[in-house]
Amino acid sequence: MKLVRYGEDGREIPGIIDTEGRIRSLLGVVDEIDGRALSPAGLDRLRKLDLSLLPFAPTGARLGPCVGRVGKLIGIGLNYSDHAAESGLPVPTEPIVFMKATSAISGPYDPVRLPARATKADWEVELAFVIGTRAKNVAEAQALDHVAGYLIVNDVSERAWQTERQGQWTKGKSHDSFAPMGPWLVTREDVPDPGALAMTLDVNGVRRQTGSTRTMIFGVATLVSYLSSFMTLHPGDVVTTGTPPGVGLGMKPPVYLKPGDVMHLTIEGLGDQQQEVIVDDDA
Repeated sequence: MKLVRYGEDGREIPGIIDTEGRIRSLLGVVDEIDGRALSPAGLDRLRKLDLSLLPFAPTGARLGPCVGRVGKLIGIGLNYSDHAAESGLPVPTEPIVFMKATSAISGPYDPVRLPARATKADWEVELAFVIGTRAKNVAEAQALDHVAGYLIVNDVSERAWQTERQGQWTKGKSHDSFAPMGPWLVTREDVPDPGALAMTLDVNGVRRQTGSTRTMIFGVATLVSYLSSFMTLHPGDVVTTGTPPGVGLGMKPPVYLKPGDVMHLTIEGLGDQQQEVIVDDDA
């Protein structure tokens, strides 16, 4: 299944993609694409629906972030061996974990709002997954049973705030619109191998990132098990798993985002995103 949220920012309606690729409304079936809807019982209920009886979403409706009421948005750093190499950093011996503020979440085609004081904003196409069943101290062999599905996240990062200021990475990862999410959530049964997905990112029509989840250092099952040993993962929590090479920081000389730039992201089987970079007048 492919689950979406559509409509006005902050007032999105839950939806589902039918066999013809059209958005059908889930209004009256579930009130949100959240942890409750993404539980095993919630997903089983959605699988049993006759989609032909559901109303269509309005033509041209905006797609919002495909998961609502996200409790935690967890990032994993340097999780691709080829990205670690381009960054000139050693391959981590265990996952590097950081948090992104949930207020950074935006729709897959919404603009990325760049603060005027940002100087080193960067792009990162990433595979993310959402938890469907509470996970605490989960063994790796059972870890994927706790995953509801997969989606694309653009882990937009302000590198100066991330690495040149004191403290943790979170402040360089969390500005409003720094986590475009979607276009849809693809449930686990339709992604048989999350460790073998091609992924790309273009900036202004120029290919910057070409990679595959095959070069992830720590796969999805390892990450679920590892994170659940430090914190309880709740249904609706989202984990974004790192990026392949080709980020602006790794170019020689580095290249960073500026107003007017357009990013286009794809991950095999998960759809695409596109964002224009604009100036955030409130930042």
